[in-house]
Amino acid sequence: MKILIAEDEISTARALKVILEKSKFSVDIVHTGTDAWSYIQSGPYEVIVLDIMMPGMSGLEVLSKLRAAGIKTPVLMLTAKAELEDRVAGLDAGADDYLPKPFATAELIARVKALGRRSEVYSDSVKSVGNLVLDSNKFEMSVGDKSVSLTNKEYQLIELFMLHPGFVFSTEHLMEKIWGLDSESYIDVVWTHIGFVRKKLKALDANVEIKTIRGAGYSLEVIK
Repeated sequence: MKILIAEDEISTARALKVILEKSKFSVDIVHTGTDAWSYIQSGPYEVIVLDIMMPGMSGLEVLSKLRAAGIKTPVLMLTAKAELEDRVAGLDAGADDYLPKPFATAELIARVKALGRRSEVYSDSVKSVGNLVLDSNKFEMSVGDKSVSLTNKEYQLIELFMLHPGFVFSTEHLMEKIWGLDSESYIDVVWTHIGFVRKKLKALDANVEIKTIRGAGYSLEVIK
């Protein structure tokens, strides 16, 4: 499940990303309302977590814009403000849920999962391309009775490729989507993880492969 977190406190946003990725979610983080709106337009996301107080545009402004655009993705408002009028303002603007800071990690995860089940773009837990099956509940991919477990980043990579078979992703796009704009990792982390996934596909005897498109990037293709 793909989640966008818009939170101007960088340390809080990173902590939320770690928490949610441990629960097997794919997470993008941004720190301004302007960036949040840009990411939302390039979505889709199953759930959006918005802080109310952000530079550029407030969370409420972002929420109003996405609802005005007809985007129905469930939104959880996350803010230090807990007064009744603030909760009402968020819900009136189209928020689906409201969680004041500080919050319990277990509650955040439970609320995100509940909103994800209501999302129009919620995808099945099992995806397949060729003879390859990806199970998001078990965090593994399989072919027939063979299966291998995946790390979080490996899972995010193969899920992205399986959602868009044949599409060519540049290294920079994969870096941004999987590791995030504020990642401290180097670009070669993409090549390394693609190598890991390729080895696991080969071990499964999958009839799909991640092909290198010279000068362009990578694409998941069914082997004919």
